[in-house]
Amino acid sequence: MSYGTVDPPTAPGHSDVDFVQHLQPAASDTARDAEEAHQPALWRRVTASLRVFYDRNFGLFLVFLAQTCGSIMNTAAKLLANDPSINFHALQIIFIRMLCTTIICSIYSWYHAVPDFPLGQKGIKGLLVLRGTAGFVGLFGLYYSLSWLEISDATVITFLIPTMTAIVCFVWLREPFTWKEALCSFIAFCGVLFVARPPWLFPSSHMNPVVDDSDRKAPASSITAEQRTMAILIAILGTFGASTAYATIRVIGKRAHSLISVNYFSFIATMASFVLILVHPSLHFVMPKTLGQWGLIAIIGLFGFLLQFLLTEGLQREKGGRATNLTYLQLVFALVVEKLIWGTTPPVESLVGAVLIIGAAIAVSLQKEDGKGKKVEAVNDEERRLLREDD
Repeated sequence: MSYGTVDPPTAPGHSDVDFVQHLQPAASDTARDAEEAHQPALWRRVTASLRVFYDRNFGLFLVFLAQTCGSIMNTAAKLLANDPSINFHALQIIFIRMLCTTIICSIYSWYHAVPDFPLGQKGIKGLLVLRGTAGFVGLFGLYYSLSWLEISDATVITFLIPTMTAIVCFVWLREPFTWKEALCSFIAFCGVLFVARPPWLFPSSHMNPVVDDSDRKAPASSITAEQRTMAILIAILGTFGASTAYATIRVIGKRAHSLISVNYFSFIATMASFVLILVHPSLHFVMPKTLGQWGLIAIIGLFGFLLQFLLTEGLQREKGGRATNLTYLQLVFALVVEKLIWGTTPPVESLVGAVLIIGAAIAVSLQKEDGKGKKVEAVNDEERRLLREDD
């Protein structure tokens, strides 16, 4: 008999015994009848429980996949930026990635006839331009820091975004900013000091990560204190840009489709990086020289689009608090990648800073969920946290 159905009674003398019954001939007719009567109800309960679990956690699974794609993309970007045989600047990585996103997003929006594509409604075009420009600043901050910092340090700096967004919304949107959020902000920026490890606060011997002697690929051994400080400052500027873009999305609200917002962001980032490379005297476009470099570029473009798509889909199905907390897995991925590829382990100071920053970000998220000041949660991980619309 099949699950969820009841077979009609068999004719007298007809043996209706299946393979399982052959394996258990000792079962009595009464016990077997009770089991058959109970089995459909049990199966319905199991399938209903699985359906509830699927509906409740499928969004989280998509966010998890998005974080995985983001980690793969960041690793490819760092490998490309630190390749000594090719001077691949962060701006060119942004250009390639966002050009792919612009093309795919435009084709998808045109094919599915997204309302008001491509420019959006009247009255919000200035906000869309601001969203795209601020998003580009956030993206540049991440990729520049990846060129000079360990992946774990560059990743943990992005966790300032929930705290920074609360400050931006307080200044711009006049949203409440409680003393608890102010305390979390102070703790988060103290965490940045631990990650940055300035020479006046920490000895220079702790400037670089711990390197496995058997691995000669550690990328950070020749970075000076000045270069590291500059990378940290630009990374913080990037979190401010990302937070501004996020606050702008809140102001735009439902007046623009999310794909239009993403398309503005990707197009402005593509054009801005292209123009900056052209006008800067020391920058120029570099063509990949090997199949491996072309493969890294393909990974950046493909996984960059996948993380945007998966995160957007996941956030449409999941509450902001659960999704935001799951994005902290990026740090775990970054630590694993650093150990496996470069053989490095962050010093204790970086781990302490990560705990302070992530703890402050979680506290800010919980504060928002309490309903004290209706805010939209900042979603981490460069532009993917910029994609979300206000629910």
